[in-house]
Amino acid sequence: MSDTPSTPANWFPDPTRRHELRYWDGAAWTEHISNQGKTGKDSVKGGLLDKIDGRIGNEADPAKIQRQLSGSGYRGAGIAQPVEGGDGTLFNEPILVVNQKAKIFELTNQYGVFSQHGTQVAQVNQVGQSRAKKVMRLVSSLDQFMTHKLEITDPAGQVLMRLTRPAKIIKSTVVVEDAAGNEIGRIVQEKMIGKINFGLEANGQRLGAIKAENWRAWNFRIEDNTGTEIARITKTFEGIAKTMFTTADNYVVQMHSKPPQPLHSLVVASALSVDTALKQDSRGLG
Repeated sequence: MSDTPSTPANWFPDPTRRHELRYWDGAAWTEHISNQGKTGKDSVKGGLLDKIDGRIGNEADPAKIQRQLSGSGYRGAGIAQPVEGGDGTLFNEPILVVNQKAKIFELTNQYGVFSQHGTQVAQVNQVGQSRAKKVMRLVSSLDQFMTHKLEITDPAGQVLMRLTRPAKIIKSTVVVEDAAGNEIGRIVQEKMIGKINFGLEANGQRLGAIKAENWRAWNFRIEDNTGTEIARITKTFEGIAKTMFTTADNYVVQMHSKPPQPLHSLVVASALSVDTALKQDSRGLG
């Protein structure tokens, strides 16, 4: 597991589902198990634990990225077909694969952003979290009502954009800024009952919209101001062992065309903040 600093040794729900708890030693699952307070050992034949470990922390695996792109997606086809073009930078790739770093407990959002060829083009990190806020996130869902800040950097660590979702009561707003702190625009929630919708705004003008295609807000259609679909965000799944025992989210973003600025930056920002700020949170209001 590549994310050992974020997951200290402790008892956790058994990822094999054979027992109530299994001991994680800080680096790997062990044979030590617990049921109703009674401990024992179960080594699990066939290397199942090693296979589970291999599926956690493989966000940058090119084979995984290709599986995500070829999975069952929109209108029964692959999620995204290969597209020519792109120069390996965040704002010029027609397809972005956004994979969250998997953790048993998600206390800080971290995402890797990759091209259709598996090359990393950006990193997304949640910044400015206090220790108290991390503890609150662990034991409750109240953190969803607090301010969240994301910093988008290129592979060399250069800041490309900053996203801030101010503290909310009911509806979300994401403020999108460039590296210098100048506001590019905003992603503003317009609907929270049923299929969630957001407007893409800049300088007081509505440039487009994000529309969820189901009530759980797993897939999004992104439109320009004429209602034409210009991009699509599709959630992908890595398998039951990872989905059930970690909180990782994975998305494929396909740009059908490159819109003018600032709409293009707002579309990219939407893709990179879809979990933290846009989708309906299963722990409460989205």
